[in-house]
Amino acid sequence: MSALLKHRLTWPVLALVLLLLLNQLFRADFLSVRVQDGHLYGSLIDILRNGAPTILIALGMTLVIASRGIDLSVGAVAAIAGAISCMYIYSSPDPTSLRTAATGVAIAVVAGLVLGAWNGFLVSVIGIQPIIATLVLMTAGRGLAQLVTDGQIISVSNDSYQAIGAGFFLGLPISILIAAAAFAVAGLLTRRTALGTLIEAVGINPVASRLAGLDARTITWTVYIFSGLCAAVAGLMISSNVTAADANNAGLYIEMDAILAVVIGGTSLAGGRYSLVGTLVGALIIQTLTTTVYTLGIPPEATLVFKALVVIIVCLLQSTRARTLFGRRRRPVPEQSQIKVAV
Repeated sequence: MSALLKHRLTWPVLALVLLLLLNQLFRADFLSVRVQDGHLYGSLIDILRNGAPTILIALGMTLVIASRGIDLSVGAVAAIAGAISCMYIYSSPDPTSLRTAATGVAIAVVAGLVLGAWNGFLVSVIGIQPIIATLVLMTAGRGLAQLVTDGQIISVSNDSYQAIGAGFFLGLPISILIAAAAFAVAGLLTRRTALGTLIEAVGINPVASRLAGLDARTITWTVYIFSGLCAAVAGLMISSNVTAADANNAGLYIEMDAILAVVIGGTSLAGGRYSLVGTLVGALIIQTLTTTVYTLGIPPEATLVFKALVVIIVCLLQSTRARTLFGRRRRPVPEQSQIKVAV
């Protein structure tokens, strides 16, 4: 039991289970899943579907943070990807065809790769601090997305494109399948090959890893490119779900949710140690918190405060030092008469 309580995933998983049970108390059908027209529906399915963009971005953020970096531009990259794809479909001579949708998606994915490569270039080649390098794109990216859409909300009508965020395959939402596939590929590449160990080595000590013969620059560049790819696909999910590109609000503050998911999952912000499973649990906690807010009827203006309180509690429960301090305060102080002094 002691070893179980000390495991870094115990408290996040427990917090997720408690949140689900809390919602079940207020809604008797919360945990139920029904089949309608061959598709799965229910609150649990909605949490997974709506949380798919956060899961994707948190996945890329995990590897970036593991390499001792940070990527604040993922929300802007998601907005740019949605703006480019929707603008291409909107201005195409045949805006309803599958070919148009596929081309728009491909252009958006390439844009995400290019933007990720740009962040990696600034960090690994130029040597700019990651928080500054990605803050540049975070600020300028929204403006770039607005330039693409001319400051307007671009609506499209393309069933193939809409299927990315709102479609179903084998009874499950396609967005869930995309997130699951990305998670599986990242897990295989980082845990079944040497890539994960190399990322951890660079995150623990970039100088020592470079002196040991590792190409730290290429590894750092790779994780930022992967983060840009994840952000672009998440942007496609967000825009296709509403069949529109909103440069101002698409992916807004999603970088904060991704960082919180990574931290809750037990990944060290100092670099090195990381947990993909923990990130998945953290992202599900963030999305379940949003659902809980609506279930409990908490005012929208208090949503961020409620999420912050829950995140702080989970992080404190994970902290060994916090649990030790709390245990010391609860430990009874021995009475003076019980203290024996050896002469």
